[in-house]
Amino acid sequence: MNKKRIYTFQQHLAERLKDSEFRKEWEATEPEHNLARQIIEARLKQNLSQRDLAARVLTSQAIISRIESGSANTSISLMKRFAKALDTDLTIHISKSI
Repeated sequence: MNKKRIYTFQQHLAERLKDSEFRKEWEATEPEHNLARQIIEARLKQNLSQRDLAARVLTSQAIISRIESGSANTSISLMKRFAKALDTDLTIHISKSI
């Protein structure tokens, strides 16, 4: 029997974070990653496709894809529309880094 090794994203990330340059870049883009993850999780929880969410937000599926992939930034006004479309609250929190 051929055993395949499963290599998860978390394992890959843990390995890459050992590189100080990569870690610095990753930490600089962490808010965007968190936002994308939260949108994806809320969308999937409601069994919505990107196209479905785009219709609710009054934008294109391409915009949803770019935001979810982290290749586009979004405005607070668009985030308000996301929150309304996903029947969630929008909370913005700024805190001091330790």
